[in-house]
Amino acid sequence: MTSPVSPASLRGRLLLPGGSLVSGTLHFGADITALEEGPETGGPLIVPGFVDTHVHGGGGGDTMDGAEGVRTLARMHARHGTTTLLPTTMTNPWERVLAALRGVRELMDAGGVPGGADIPGAHLEGPFISPQRLGAQPPCTLTPTPERVQELLALNVIRAVTLAPEIEEATDAALAFAGAGVRVGIGHTAADAETVAALLQAVHVAGGRTAGTHLFNAMGGIQGREPGVVGALLTDPHAFAEVILDGFHLHRLSFLLARAAAPDRVMLITDAMRAAGQGDGESELGGQPVTVSGGRATLASGSLAGSVLTMDMALKNAVAAGVPLAEASRMLSLAPARSLGLSDRGELRVGLRADVVVLDEELKVRQVYVGGRSVAL
Repeated sequence: MTSPVSPASLRGRLLLPGGSLVSGTLHFGADITALEEGPETGGPLIVPGFVDTHVHGGGGGDTMDGAEGVRTLARMHARHGTTTLLPTTMTNPWERVLAALRGVRELMDAGGVPGGADIPGAHLEGPFISPQRLGAQPPCTLTPTPERVQELLALNVIRAVTLAPEIEEATDAALAFAGAGVRVGIGHTAADAETVAALLQAVHVAGGRTAGTHLFNAMGGIQGREPGVVGALLTDPHAFAEVILDGFHLHRLSFLLARAAAPDRVMLITDAMRAAGQGDGESELGGQPVTVSGGRATLASGSLAGSVLTMDMALKNAVAAGVPLAEASRMLSLAPARSLGLSDRGELRVGLRADVVVLDEELKVRQVYVGGRSVAL
């Protein structure tokens, strides 16, 4: 049985809803109970906890390892300010994918990961993707038949899914996922803009939520007469956009383009693999050998293989790109929470979960609270 959360307080500069930064005191238990504005005394930055909707691994653990791997990655990323995350699968043989999802469900049923980020569900990335746009995914793609989709939904664990809209039965699968409250992500796709727009529209009409999976990556780019996947996603007023801001996956100006085209819909993710937090060296992703050098993770072919990014570094990178702290914070907290329909987190607001990160002047993580419980750094 989980012990109750003791009341606590934090004093510093509070990043409030709306973006203002004010000196004051945050009072909380499991939820935020009061926000007291006080005299201008400075102090650390107190911001909402980070929400990572796309993370494969970290600290030597991987979602595909099962429950123990998820425990490892959830604790490692919590130390970097991630208070909510979706353990994310790889395109693998069907039974391996199901086993990984069962591992996530097992942890959720057991009450989560003590000392780790909260886990509201999993992100199924593949196997319903295009063989032409595998990226770092193994070649184990499948068609999202009604039987497979129902087998997945019966696990009651998937919170987000990535699929390619041009593959057979994709629209029916997307509508089934949306009907179950699963965010439908467009990614690892060779579709044209019209195909993407049609699927997005179908999901929105059905009341579902949508996103672009790691925007710009594994989906081609924009041309004047061929706006492509990116053009369709950025011009859709409802679709959120995942961005890997690690300095390798996309150019700074591409990030700023997404920010300008889709204000309040860009959300930063890590797409981190098990090597995150482990330094340079040899690792693996989905059974494939990976080399990490200078923070860049590559397959033997030289192509990018996920990242070793953490959310605190993503925040620093956004600010370094010229994004104000309040806006960057929304990209890591409120936008991803909204993309998943999580209305109980993402801001420092009375009544919401006490998911809180304390930063120093250099944006280094100094304290983390998940549901009011302190995380050992």
